Amino acid sequence: MKEWITGRNPVFEVLRARRRQVFRLLVAAGVEEKGRLDEILRLAGARKLSVNRVPRQQLDALGEGHQGVALEVSGYPYAAIRDILALAQQRNEALFVLALDLIQNPQNLGTLLRSAEAVGVHGVILPLARAAGVTPAVVHASAGASEHLLVAQANLAQALALLKEEVGAWVIGLEGGTGAQPVELVPLDGPLALVVGNEGEGMRALVRKTCDALVALPMMGKIESLNAAVAGSIVLYRALEARQNKHRGA
Repeated sequence: MKEWITGRNPVFEVLRARRRQVFRLLVAAGVEEKGRLDEILRLAGARKLSVNRVPRQQLDALGEGHQGVALEVSGYPYAAIRDILALAQQRNEALFVLALDLIQNPQNLGTLLRSAEAVGVHGVILPLARAAGVTPAVVHASAGASEHLLVAQANLAQALALLKEEVGAWVIGLEGGTGAQPVELVPLDGPLALVVGNEGEGMRALVRKTCDALVALPMMGKIESLNAAVAGSIVLYRALEARQNKHRGA
């Protein structure tokens, strides 16, 4: 299956990651070939990828926000849960995983993948069905961060149980309801799987039951909750901070 990746950062990261087959690079005729676009053209040249200058209208048909560039590539290369475990072992680090339960909005998924890559997670786990996958829209929303991540699709409850069994992962669910503890009271510095639920309904019952603890962020204003991507990103950074403090012996 082939698909089009558009936008300068997403296209650059696809080429830099070298995880997909690449077929065609389209560049809008007359666009200034400098900055990020110049870097894209250098990477394309290194892979002996032909560059086609085309009318901007042709790119308009491939996606919004293309910034004058589009790359035809093979489908997203999903990983296996074992690949994620192996990466943590290879880095000699406590497992750090983000699990997403039925996140359906591509923008939210892209934001969470971008945050996950930035904090150095070993992998992201998505459900097998009823959730957004890593589509070109998600790659675009993640600014190409998805290309550097191990993303697996699996039965979420079973995958979380496997992480517990294999490395003693502590499964933490992000949930604002009854029974959730303040995030600062829950240890985030060991083997960790952070679960973020669906934008409207939160986690499914079976996934929630798999969690060892539920955490909530403090809300001091008048609204009751944050967007799933924002809340998940905040807790990811809290976990990164906890892990760094432990490493420094703080």
